[in-house]
Order: sequence, then C-alpha cells, then structure tokens
Amino acid sequence: MNAPSVTKADILQACKDMLCKELYVVFTTPTNGLGPVMEHLEKHLEFQIGLEKSGVMFGAGPFFAENESDWNGEGMVIIRANSLEHAQEIAAKDPMHQSGARTFKVRPWLLNEGTITIQLNYSDRSQKIL
Repeated sequence: MNAPSVTKADILQACKDMLCKELYVVFTTPTNGLGPVMEHLEKHLEFQIGLEKSGVMFGAGPFFAENESDWNGEGMVIIRANSLEHAQEIAAKDPMHQSGARTFKVRPWLLNEGTITIQLNYSDRSQKIL
C-alpha cells in the first residue's frame, strides 16, 4: 500500500490562515573536526552578522550535544531567499563553507506557528527578548 502524496500546495492550503512564511534552513556540519572550524570562526561570524544586518538572516546558532554542554561544530542558519538555489548561493559564500571547514545542506522551511515577545522599557531605553 502506497502512502498518499502530500505536496507543498496541500500544506499551504491546510495552513492558509497561518503565517506561511517561506524561509530556508542551512544545516552546517564540520568536515574534518573542530580545528578548521575554529580557524575560520571569526570570519564566519562576521559573515553571519552581515547577513543579519542586511535582513537576510532570520536566526542562527550552534547545535549543542545531548549533554547540553559540548559542541561538535554543527550549526543552523535560517535565511530569507527567493528560491532554494538562491539560498544555496548565500550559504556557499560563508567563509566556513568556502574554506571547506564545514559542508552544508539547505532545506526549504515554512514558518507557521510560534511567538516572540519583546519587552521595551521606556525609562532606561532597554529591551529584552523573552
């Protein structure tokens, strides 16, 4: 017995009243241990901050091991792009990927649910993301 086929159009229809924000997730993995990753980390972070400031980046950060302490060099970047090909082009420009310290895979992602709370304090002009 074959499982039914579910398409992007099916999902969009089912979620039509939700946000339906199309984004791309870059999963990035070390190719040869942490040495090369750490060697390129500063340039990688500069690149990431550039994506953030230009409005391309939605969010990014490292994946920690199940012990919630150790890091094996893996990370995830969520970006805004016009297509999967465009997202792959953006990811390929990351100095970490250009150097070969990490490899990457890009997947389309549909953001439907969630919330963000930002606290703004007028008195001292401070803010906090809750």
